[in-house]
Amino acid sequence: MNFARAQMERLYCELAPALRSYFRRQPALAGAADDLVHDTFVRAWRRADRLGESVSARAYVFGIARHVGLDWLRARREWVELPEQAAAPADESDERLDAMRAAIARLAEPQRETLLLRLQQELSYEEIAEVLGVPVGTVRSRLHHAVQRLQEILHPAPETKNARTALT
Repeated sequence: MNFARAQMERLYCELAPALRSYFRRQPALAGAADDLVHDTFVRAWRRADRLGESVSARAYVFGIARHVGLDWLRARREWVELPEQAAAPADESDERLDAMRAAIARLAEPQRETLLLRLQQELSYEEIAEVLGVPVGTVRSRLHHAVQRLQEILHPAPETKNARTALT
């Protein structure tokens, strides 16, 4: 067995569960998660020579996975809005988690995608930048604005309607 094949098999064993989770957490892709994982590794194998140019193998594979998912959606024209609340495992009933999921679903797509790659897949800023094809500064900005927006959604500022009356 040559080195490239052994490396790809190791990557598959290491990353396939995370990729499957990545696809299943996207409602429009959930039903095709296994096929999409397979397609991701087929593309990764075909472009294995580019692996060394990547920030990390994880970023390289997740970048391919993102494009596989987008291509799959384009081919089927199944643009589905994300639900207000992301699907939670049946045994989770924490109201705070439900509120956080609903708040995340309200983020702008670039912020939500960046935040989920950071939180769910634990990618570094550099890896996220590579996956999304944006500068690291953009990743930092999106994460900053996502956290700021989540705070606004989860902890809205008190109404200032009566502030004018209180001053007079």
